[in-house]
Amino acid sequence: MTEFIQHIVNGLSFGAIYALIALGYTMVYGILQFINFAHGDIFMIGAYIGYYAGNALGLNDHPSIWGFFVVLLLSMVTSGVIGFLVEFLAYRPLRKAPRINVLITAVGVSLFFEFGAQMLFGANPKAFPHLVDVSKSFYIGGVQIDSMELVVFTVTILLMLALEFVLYRTKVGKAMRAVSHDHNVALLLGIPVNMIISITFVLGSAMAAAAGILVGMSYPKLEPLMGVMFGLKAFVAAVFGGIGNVRGAVVGALIMGVSEQLIVSYGVPTFRDAFAFALLIVVLIFRPKGLFGKTLAEKV
Repeated sequence: MTEFIQHIVNGLSFGAIYALIALGYTMVYGILQFINFAHGDIFMIGAYIGYYAGNALGLNDHPSIWGFFVVLLLSMVTSGVIGFLVEFLAYRPLRKAPRINVLITAVGVSLFFEFGAQMLFGANPKAFPHLVDVSKSFYIGGVQIDSMELVVFTVTILLMLALEFVLYRTKVGKAMRAVSHDHNVALLLGIPVNMIISITFVLGSAMAAAAGILVGMSYPKLEPLMGVMFGLKAFVAAVFGGIGNVRGAVVGALIMGVSEQLIVSYGVPTFRDAFAFALLIVVLIFRPKGLFGKTLAEKV
């Protein structure tokens, strides 16, 4: 039983990282009704920003919790700016274009980031610096909780609470929810729709950057294509939870992380990556709206 609980804890740690990425997918879809396939690459860029910032601050030799927060904030802000530019330059001009045009553009932006990162950062993997000392472990009832897992849980919970506050306790969040229901009505109510959409991209990109930092610290190997698999799995988690539903994306991501951990521990480890896509197929067949998605009636 202790071993099983240990696997659950490890899976929740990984699922928390998926959740931060999935939030960006689900928020953008909730407002624009399309999938930003470049989101996983924002996650990758955030990790690289953390790599260079951490080395510049000398944290690899002198880990510091304050240095970690500086790197985290810098990565989130820079990635948020990149997310804003992506929306402003690539997606906003196509706001009224056919959906397929936006989809092709999203794939093009993703490829631009991936191969641009190979040119800029190099194709060889890089070792992420040690931002904080995570050598200690804690035991609760025989279950080991590493310092890194505590960092992941703490940062993820704080960011999710902050996002929850923005969405449900601020005027910006109220405007975001209004825009997600109907752009035209939101405009009639005086809501600056373009600005709200840009803020959504900024928040989603910042969350993805935080996930990139946590992945870099947990699995210290960076490469330009690292965002592909993480992005796809986070997308599946968002669909599983109910694409467009913020809380559903979190639940779906946690279930995804725990399921993967159990498959590796008790099943077939090589099936770990395939599980996400098998889950996506099952969800699309039996419950296309996901766990918390709502079926909306449409007039025809």
